[in-house]
Amino acid sequence: MADTVLYEVSDGLATITLNRPEAMNALNVAAKVALRDAVGAAADDDAVRAVLLTAAGDRAFCVGQDLKEHIGLLAADRESGSGGTMSTVREHYNPIVKAIAGAAKPVVAAVNGVAAGAGFGFALAADYRIVAETAAFNTSFAGVALTADSGISWTLPRVIGPGRATDLLLFPRGISAQEAYELGIANRLVPASELRAEAEKVARGLAEGPTVAYAALKESVAFGLSHSLEETLEKEDELQTRAGASEDHAIAVRAFVNKEKPRYLGR
Repeated sequence: MADTVLYEVSDGLATITLNRPEAMNALNVAAKVALRDAVGAAADDDAVRAVLLTAAGDRAFCVGQDLKEHIGLLAADRESGSGGTMSTVREHYNPIVKAIAGAAKPVVAAVNGVAAGAGFGFALAADYRIVAETAAFNTSFAGVALTADSGISWTLPRVIGPGRATDLLLFPRGISAQEAYELGIANRLVPASELRAEAEKVARGLAEGPTVAYAALKESVAFGLSHSLEETLEKEDELQTRAGASEDHAIAVRAFVNKEKPRYLGR
């Protein structure tokens, strides 16, 4: 991976770190390509059983598009008449969000600072968000005359409701960590000094858990959001059959009967 994004796998946990702290982890083309490749690799690697998405520095998780680079690309578009700059949504943001949300394993976002625009969208695509008390969120898009991307028009209404989501999209503003917790955007608040340790503890715990069951839970929740109760019951039956046939389920039952702690294999 490029230096703009760091990628490490250890004991089933893939740690992906946005690494442009001097630019508040803004997304230039190099960072978008590297992040797309990193989350894709983590999602496709069967040896990875959980993913931790975090960022370097203490000011920002990710402030979205690097506007300094973006303005130059827009100028080049005007000269060439190509309009290719906005293809970044299709080429970069969409694959990143699909890989995070669709990974058959839990993804934890450790939000250390400002998460704005696409950075907010990436955090929302994760399954669990641990947020520093000093962090903040902002949709940002309308503030630069753009519409939503990075999946935020899908994820944000499902997390906080369509009315509140529309308000935050039409009138971008800073959302404190405390308000984010009250809205349900943050799952857990921790002091900034404890964020990395707490996030690693949670992510490593998930990496040691029943991966097949976690994948089924992710799929079931996503399915239920857009299907009827009857269809969701059928999906639950299908997924429970899959989970019930896993080695981890047999391990869990034996451990329960023997009053032992299960040691899952992730299969």
